[in-house]
This record gives sequence, structure tokens and C-alpha cells, in this order.
Amino acid sequence: MFRALLLFCFLFFFGAQANAQTYSITGIVRDNVGPLPGAGVYISGYKIATATDSDGKFRLPNLKPGSYDILVQMIGYLPFSKNIIISDKSVDVNFILKDNTVTLKEVVIRVDPNRQKYINQFKEYFIGKTPNAKLCKIINPQVLRVDYDITKSTLTVKTDEFLIVENKALGYRIKYMLDYFEYNNRTHIIYYSGKPFFEELKASNAKKKKYIELRETAYYGSSQHFLKSLFKGKSKEEGFVINKIIQIPNPNRAPDSIINKNLLVLKNPPGKSGIKKNAGKIDTSLMAYWIKQQELPKTIDKFNNAEVIPDTLVKFYNKDLRYLNYTNALCVMYTKERESTEYSNSGFWVFRPLYIPDYQLSVVKLTDGPVRFYENGGILDGRSLLYEGFWAYEKVADMVPMDYVPVTKK
Repeated sequence: MFRALLLFCFLFFFGAQANAQTYSITGIVRDNVGPLPGAGVYISGYKIATATDSDGKFRLPNLKPGSYDILVQMIGYLPFSKNIIISDKSVDVNFILKDNTVTLKEVVIRVDPNRQKYINQFKEYFIGKTPNAKLCKIINPQVLRVDYDITKSTLTVKTDEFLIVENKALGYRIKYMLDYFEYNNRTHIIYYSGKPFFEELKASNAKKKKYIELRETAYYGSSQHFLKSLFKGKSKEEGFVINKIIQIPNPNRAPDSIINKNLLVLKNPPGKSGIKKNAGKIDTSLMAYWIKQQELPKTIDKFNNAEVIPDTLVKFYNKDLRYLNYTNALCVMYTKERESTEYSNSGFWVFRPLYIPDYQLSVVKLTDGPVRFYENGGILDGRSLLYEGFWAYEKVADMVPMDYVPVTKK
């Protein structure tokens, strides 16, 4: 079975919506010469944006406490981003942009016959393989720098410009500042991080109605929805059931002491005289068996039927943040939607006991300690989670803004 994993970062750098008090982020955008009028200033993950005035000044008002990635873009300059944390007061900050120029000595013209193949792979693992992904298009693939390291079986993709993704399924035009993308063909682990900004596509009323329908489906059952419901203490009410995936000793693997003892005997078989220099012939088939035993994992995953009570999982950090800290892995089922045929055929599915219904199922593993998260589902510790299953299957094609509010309730 092809098991694909996703280190999920691009939704993890966004701000909070924690209480009624709001603040603002103000500042000046400039280069080494002076202020830059007309620069675009965006909040990653939202539809909030502004432009600098004639003095290079900008203001982003009505922001609640939280962590925000501010993106700045202007023609002729490299895109710029900076993380701003609002706690109990407004923030003033200056941004200095660098010229987007490349000297002639840095230009290397190299025709890569495999470039289109790598671009297609990138689109599959970045945009996704869901039905919505079929209606997504990367408008400017020429800005991508792709590289495949054959020795590591790793595809990496980078860019110095905003990647423009047009999502005609959900009705968004996404400016995505791609920090990094990596896909390892051996481990099937996909890692990407970045900062998206959402713009509404122009559409007729009928088309907007369709957008809303598909956005609702994309939002409900997502990791964003799950964390928002956890913050409110309503995860069970909103359809999420949490179990644990625990590790137990592999019953099909012998203990190390027995494996090592047998390998030692097989590598040094006694001869008829029992003297090593007259050793007998090695039993290659038995040797192969014990080598395979040695290569088997020492532990295997097992589904724990005991349901995890959310109150024991979520801890209070401060008025704006909650945090998760657990051992093993969480198994999160969204019981209000079933897994689709497309998902079952995607290669992202995870094993489930036969008695578990085909609800949307995701496995969540901690990679770096506790995870702190905000009321809107944004995560402060962005590189701390590894997803398998449904949440690894859904990618950029199924993203909605962090301030998305569903029209209907499930």
C-alpha cells in the first residue's frame, strides 16, 4: 500500500480571533532609497489586504490577538514576509524590500527535459488529487525552480515570487508565497510550507451559490474545523470522534536476543569436527529468514477503541491559546461525511479496523512537542504536526481562508 504523509504547515501561520478587543498593524514599506507607494500588503490566510499610500504607509485595522504573517509585494522587488504577534496592543513595523534583480553572471541557462514531469508531480502533491484540484490551475508555473536529487529520491521546488493559483471550484485566486516544497519518493512524505492570500473570483450569482456549496464541504471536517471545535469544547457535537493509535510489540517479530543468537550461529556454523576453521556450509534460506526478522518493525500501530475525551486532550495556555500534548497518535474521525471513492483510490487512505465505518479518518502525529492553537484553528507551532489519511489528501485545492464562516450548520 502506498501510504502518503503530509507535514502540514501552510495553514499554521495564521492569526487568531480570540476576543472582542481589536488592534491594528501599521507601518512603512521602503527600499534602501526611501518609501515605496503602491506596495500590496496582505495578511496570510485571509482576504484582508491594503496598499501603501504616497508616503509608503499602510494600516491593517480590526485585528484580534494572534499570530499574523504579513506579506508584501511590489513589482521589481522580491516578495517579503514577516510574522507579527498581537497580544494586547497595536503593532507598528517597517518593511524593507530588496530589488528583484539577477546579474548576468548568475544566470544559468539549462534545458531540463524532465521539468514538465516535475511540475506535474508538484501540482499533484501541492494542489492535490481531490475533485476540486481538477479545477485548479497554476497561472505562473514559470516562476518555479524545480530540482530532483536522484541520490535522495527527493523533489524540491522553490520560487522567489508569489505563485498564483486559480481555484475555479471554490472561487478563489490564491497568491501563495511558497517557502519550501519537498517530496521524498522513498518515504512518500510531502512537506511544504508557505503563506497564502485569498481573493474572490468574479462570478454570477448562480456560480457564487455553487462556490458556497463546495466551500462548505471543504471546510467541514477539515483540520481547521477540528481545531476550532476543540477550542470551543464542541468537537463531539460538531461530528469529531477522537481515538488513539497506540504502538504495541510486533507479534510477528522475534525478540532481538533470539534473532541475534540465531544469526550468530548461522554465520559461524560448526563443521563435523566442531572447529571453526572446518566450518560447515551456511544455511542461506534460514539466514534470509532471520535477516527478514531483523528488518521487521519492532512495533506496530493498533487502534485503541477507548474514545479520547476532548477535555483531557486540550489544555488552557492563555486567554488566546489552547494547546495539545499527547503520546502516540490521534485518530480523528469526522462522522458527518463519508470517505469518497476518489479518496479511496488516491493512495492516501490509512488502515482501519473492519468494524469502523468509512467516515473521514485522519491520523495526527506530533513531531515537536505541544501544539498551541487559536480560536480560528490557526496553529502557532506550525511544524509540529504530521498528517496521514484524509487531511493529508486535502491540500491547497481544498483550502478556505482562516476567517471563513460557514453559511450552513451540520
